[in-house]
Amino acid sequence: MKEKEEDWTLVIKPSSGLFDLQLKEVWQYRDLLFLFVKRDFVAAYKQTILGPLWHFIQPLFTTIVFLIVYSKIADIPTDGIHPILFYMSGIAIWNYFSSCLTATSNTFSANANIFGKVYFPRLVLPLSVVLSNVVKFGIQFLLLLSVMLYYLTKGEHIHFGLSWLWIPVLILLLATLGLGLGIIISSLTTKYRDFKVLIGFATQLLMYATPVVYPLSFLINKSYGWLITWNPLTPIVEAFRYALFEKGTFSPYSLLYSLGFITIIFIIGLITFNKVERSFMDTV
Repeated sequence: MKEKEEDWTLVIKPSSGLFDLQLKEVWQYRDLLFLFVKRDFVAAYKQTILGPLWHFIQPLFTTIVFLIVYSKIADIPTDGIHPILFYMSGIAIWNYFSSCLTATSNTFSANANIFGKVYFPRLVLPLSVVLSNVVKFGIQFLLLLSVMLYYLTKGEHIHFGLSWLWIPVLILLLATLGLGLGIIISSLTTKYRDFKVLIGFATQLLMYATPVVYPLSFLINKSYGWLITWNPLTPIVEAFRYALFEKGTFSPYSLLYSLGFITIIFIIGLITFNKVERSFMDTV
């Protein structure tokens, strides 16, 4: 008598190639994706007294330090933007990128216990990091907006216009770059744990190579200004400030360079991630 065939709801097959990214599966697991987003946000402030208020406190205190050191002591100009708004805008967008990069770079090592117990598209986890950090960026952006409205009541000229529509595009570029670099580093970390130590230090150094605490115009004519100009983050940060305040050194063509760089990094990251996820449980 012929045995009845099993009616499987899911068949797990190995990837057939480096470009077999199974993006359709990621969409099918979108509910799990949003559960991870919720987990990341809640877990970050579990057993804390102030909770999400830290998203307001951290940029405020950092802004005060930058204001004293770079504006008062070093007397670095801010391209006609009020110093407090200049630093707060730089902090908001930099915090988003650095959080995406550092958290995504720990994807394999931090979630090895989950990967070893249940199947789901591994790309879901780094994507959840990017999305959860969008929520955190939104909170800091609301703080920035509140301060802008405060200065508006004090007679300061504040720009509100169509240029603000560029902000989601710029955040998407940063998310893609953070995701691409993060999963490359995460893939390397499975064998070389030194990268886990290096990433925090490198991220701090990278901030000073990006016009977060100074405008591009301040360094563009100096002998080492080309290093800042060729930083793919520079056009995005400058474009973010220009979109908010319509002030600063910004060229739309420079964003094309950033877009090209980010596209290459993202593709390399996806290919590397797809290759490493097949065997990382043996080395993590």
